[in-house]
Amino acid sequence: MTAIDAIIDDFELLDDWDDRYRYLIELGRTLEPLDEAARNEANKVRGCASQVWLETAIARPPNAPAVLTFRGDSDAHIVRGLVRLVLAFYSGRPATDIIDADVLDLFRRLGLTAHLTPQRSNGVRSMVERIKSDARAALAPA
Repeated sequence: MTAIDAIIDDFELLDDWDDRYRYLIELGRTLEPLDEAARNEANKVRGCASQVWLETAIARPPNAPAVLTFRGDSDAHIVRGLVRLVLAFYSGRPATDIIDADVLDLFRRLGLTAHLTPQRSNGVRSMVERIKSDARAALAPA
């Protein structure tokens, strides 16, 4: 079972939205903290009300598409959980899969879209666009 599958299973076991918010906060606590050096302007995600940083690493295996791995962090507890959820969905995938995959469908399926403030929803969209932009850049000829 992948990390995202385990998160989905755990999330779907929780009926109460207070429990789901607590679970998001717990997810955020599982993020590896970013080094202070990674909390820079280049890694800052624009469009988020909270501060969010996203660090991207690109592996280019021979005769295979580029694979992107992400690390992220936020200064807000629930947002850290959302970062963890998004990174579990996208990190470690080939760039082509990242471009085609839509974590927002997962958010809708889990009911998150209806329970996030407009600011948090905009922040998630900004983070997803940044991840997809990095994936498109990884596919560009060198």
